Amino acid sequence: MNEMANQESRENRAFAYEIKFLVPTEQALELRDWARGCMRPDPNTASGAGDEYRITSLYYDTKELDVFHKRGSFGRSKYRVRRYDASPMVFLERKLRSERLVTKRRTLVNLSELERLRQDECDLKWSGAWFQRRMLVRRMNPSCQVSYKRTALVSENDSGLIRLTLDDDLRAWKSSGPEFHAVVGGSLLMRNHMILEMKFRLAMPSTFKQAIEEFRLQAQPISKYRLAVTGLGYAPPTAPLETRLLQAETAHA
Repeated sequence: MNEMANQESRENRAFAYEIKFLVPTEQALELRDWARGCMRPDPNTASGAGDEYRITSLYYDTKELDVFHKRGSFGRSKYRVRRYDASPMVFLERKLRSERLVTKRRTLVNLSELERLRQDECDLKWSGAWFQRRMLVRRMNPSCQVSYKRTALVSENDSGLIRLTLDDDLRAWKSSGPEFHAVVGGSLLMRNHMILEMKFRLAMPSTFKQAIEEFRLQAQPISKYRLAVTGLGYAPPTAPLETRLLQAETAHA
């Protein structure tokens, strides 16, 4: 992605609001057309043209699935390795959430450097040592790979950049090590919905208020990782949304 060519290897993102919606596919496609009329493609798409790309992430958890079950400090953050399209570079990420406020720490490394994450000792000179150290201390390993297609649009208001994304073709694979599966097959987690995210700072932008009103959207907590854990059969669903989506997918299987 162009984004990676313009960023330092280490990035700490400021707090931002992140609100999610589960939208029926037909309605989501209408909303996408509407948003394309008043926003522009995210300049960080793979080729710098268009507004779509694929995201693939390796999510880390303990054997006891402490992150999934939100036990103690495990419930406040997610650790993952994120790849855009077929890039030879990946991000080591920590995503920290408090209510709807989100911050990220991410470090860019070469895909081949993921082999370091198999080791039991950290090379403190490596830029990804902070990530590896936390995985060792917390006894976390890759639990699954999650991949989806994203449409990303941006605009500005008085508070700065605002961002709208729509994600579909959400798929998951079981994982036991720091390597990526080819993005074919996998377990399809949703067939009839897309995930909408609105990201902004300070007050809700008027553009987003208009979208919520016009498309009658209702915000709700949605976690792709949690959907993957239940969809892959690691654990039974613990939230109504997870139960509903799992039942719908089972009915289509």
